[in-house]
Amino acid sequence: MKIKAAVLEEIGRPGPYAETRPLTIGEIDLEGPREGEVLIRIAAAGLCHSDLSAINGDRPRQLPMVLGHESAGVVQAVGPGVDRFEPGDHVITVFVPSCGHCGPCQAGRPALCEPGAAANGKGELIGGGTRLARDGKPVYHMTGVACFAEYATVSQNSIVKIASDIPLDIAALMGCAVLTGAGAVFNTGDVKPGCCTAVVGLGGVGLAAVMAARAAGADKIIAVDRLPDKLKIAKELGATHVVNSAEDGALEEVRELTSGGVDTAMDFTGNVHALRFAYDATRRGGATVTAGLPNPKAMLEIPAVSLTAEERTLKGSYLGSGVPSRDIPRFLALYSQGRLPVDRLMTHKIGLEEINEGFDRLHAGEAIRQVIQFD
Repeated sequence: MKIKAAVLEEIGRPGPYAETRPLTIGEIDLEGPREGEVLIRIAAAGLCHSDLSAINGDRPRQLPMVLGHESAGVVQAVGPGVDRFEPGDHVITVFVPSCGHCGPCQAGRPALCEPGAAANGKGELIGGGTRLARDGKPVYHMTGVACFAEYATVSQNSIVKIASDIPLDIAALMGCAVLTGAGAVFNTGDVKPGCCTAVVGLGGVGLAAVMAARAAGADKIIAVDRLPDKLKIAKELGATHVVNSAEDGALEEVRELTSGGVDTAMDFTGNVHALRFAYDATRRGGATVTAGLPNPKAMLEIPAVSLTAEERTLKGSYLGSGVPSRDIPRFLALYSQGRLPVDRLMTHKIGLEEINEGFDRLHAGEAIRQVIQFD
């Protein structure tokens, strides 16, 4: 079938993207679902820094590629062997497909699925190959989702079914911003009532973590960023303190607020300097969690002795260290209870044709989550 999609044509074009247009909007071919796959009509898709990192070259991808990994939509058709979904189901996409059989999947860690990671690295579906083409040549899928398009063919292991009464624009944000940010709080960081935590980097994922830390019962929630507007929003969403990391003495301020450092510091920036700030803001015996994705060439330096002498922990968090089929319903329940006001993350609703301008806003820090609406 013919679909309209946003295709990344070249990595590293300079901004403003509204002028250089790294993403072209045009018609491409989409193959229907094969064994174990479903066809989804995309209703809403969020713009994320992970997409921006593909555009600017921090995370190189195969080209041409349809970007987008955070979305919600409605199942239109199912392929052979699909036993969990049927046409009409409302679903959220997940950016790591899980095979269910490899070592990490069997250990309850589907975010680390080995065949899923290999397929994502190739820009293919976990079933092998692409379902997108243009002029007879392959067009690649971002993380098995490729949702900056009217329709997507995905593995049934890349989606989670949700109730049909949940607004699909809200549901879209669950697939990355909330799953990653709230997952880092509840799963990786294991934030408990009464503890103190710092959230470094207040984009959509970081602000979701602020909300989740409040829902988890953290006593002190210190939001850290360089932009005053984002610090203001963090305060509205549950941060007890805010610290501008662009100002002198920011690290000392965090330590003073917490009598030496936080129990858990979480970094969502993809910047090694911010990650080092988070590490230095963590107390002896504490944990530093990072869900950021720096350029693969970026290196982090820390005092190695601190890991032993101070019993520190440094953890990565991918997909919020989560089990999407368990965590997405859990986070949707918190949203329904008013404890995770995900709607506050949505600052812009745009059309697919405005996507390049949207990434200019994201790069400038002028948006939190922008959602493309297809209907």
